[in-house]
Amino acid sequence: MIGDLGSEIGCRKAATGSPPRPNFQRALTICAAAASLAFPTAAAAQERDPMLLYDQGGLKVRGHLQIGLNAVAERNLFWDLAAVTAPASGFDPDTEWLEGYIKPGLSFERTLESGAVFYGKFSAVASYTWGTDAFDTGNTGAVTLEEAYLAIRGDLGGGLSYDVSLGARELTLGTGMLIANGATSGFERGALKFGPRKAWERAAIGRLSFGDVTGTAFYLDPNELPSTDGSNELAGVDLRFDDPAGGYLGATFVNVLRSGSSYPQAAPGGLGAPTVTPGAREGTKTLGLYAKTNPFSGALENWSFTGDFAYQWNDRVDLNAWAGRVTAGYTFANLRWSPNVTLGYQSFSGDDPGTTKLERFDPLYYQGSPSAWATGSKSASTFINSNVNALTLALRVQPTQQDIWTLRYAHIRANELNSPVQFGQATRVDVNGNVVSGVTDSHLADDLFLEFSRIINRNTFLSAGVSVSFPGAGINTVVGRSADPWTGGFVNVVVNF
Repeated sequence: MIGDLGSEIGCRKAATGSPPRPNFQRALTICAAAASLAFPTAAAAQERDPMLLYDQGGLKVRGHLQIGLNAVAERNLFWDLAAVTAPASGFDPDTEWLEGYIKPGLSFERTLESGAVFYGKFSAVASYTWGTDAFDTGNTGAVTLEEAYLAIRGDLGGGLSYDVSLGARELTLGTGMLIANGATSGFERGALKFGPRKAWERAAIGRLSFGDVTGTAFYLDPNELPSTDGSNELAGVDLRFDDPAGGYLGATFVNVLRSGSSYPQAAPGGLGAPTVTPGAREGTKTLGLYAKTNPFSGALENWSFTGDFAYQWNDRVDLNAWAGRVTAGYTFANLRWSPNVTLGYQSFSGDDPGTTKLERFDPLYYQGSPSAWATGSKSASTFINSNVNALTLALRVQPTQQDIWTLRYAHIRANELNSPVQFGQATRVDVNGNVVSGVTDSHLADDLFLEFSRIINRNTFLSAGVSVSFPGAGINTVVGRSADPWTGGFVNVVVNF
């Protein structure tokens, strides 16, 4: 990690409201959707569903239970930068830990005489970490409320339908670029890698749908760590069109109503420590656009393309920032194992030390898994989606209906030199005696990640992976030599009812 380890952890949480982490459990949830290909139909499964507790008179009550256990090993964490930048910290770059969680819940649906459905859910998360994790925290955990909401949905006639809910609930908008990760795990709550918490602590969500168009209005209060609660509150709207053929087009507007979270700004000319402004996030507005193409025919058959773009501003702190991503994917449908190759490029603006404006993009509450918006695999635990860009390549094969192998590569660079890359912890004295921040060479790292996922049965999923991050010249310059690679691996099992 660039700079002091302790301040990096605290400042990153303050900057984003939630530390980015590879959420391997989410990848397993995606695999669960494919379970219907290998096992009996949903109707047949429901007949034997042990979690359906009551189903009479228009009332259904169902139990929920999710259990996960994850074993992780890391070597040369953060390229062992702490040995150079914070030698007195005693940080051990080699560690192994075991983390687990259990998430029980209860949901209900009641069909009213009008035809509307009154429904709700209550769930909790108990998580723990045995040993010391990547952020030098361990042997700790917590029990927290997860979902606790009441809702109603129904038809208004003329093709209009509604869905309104109030209370703690999950919400992901668009591709998860801005709004997805509503809660924080890790640190004093344990289960850093799993990240089992996803629900917003307080949420009011209203949806109105007409045909293939859905509008969503929302108010959100994230479930932040007690130790670094930034008192963030957000509101906004999302408008989305889902084409029955498979593509989509949407826009999201987010307004930060209240926040104590800070923003860093590069020193003039990049010389000196960055300025940190408490509460600067309050008033930040973001407009995001997202799209995916429909399936093509002819010469472009088996191709798919996606695009995301966001513009961000805050007149109170003179903020103007941007971010975006484009991907192109191709499936070799006629080859064995149906290989899919996806090439992508994503970029998030950094603060230009040559201007008085603030250009550093605030990624808000993005989904930080490798399959979503992580910048690299290991590097995603070091760099948030600000002042970085990445060229990515993913190759996925499916040897059987239950098995998926995915190889990911990311070439990661900084957008602005001598400017905060994470939150501002790359502040140090250079060889000429000047206080500088950020990196002096844009090449940060090259990450490789091989992951295997298996559907063991309808309710049990296995995932395992190995990864390595090779430091670039930007990291080597901070260390003052050629740093060693950072390696690691994991294996986990999730049981979901």
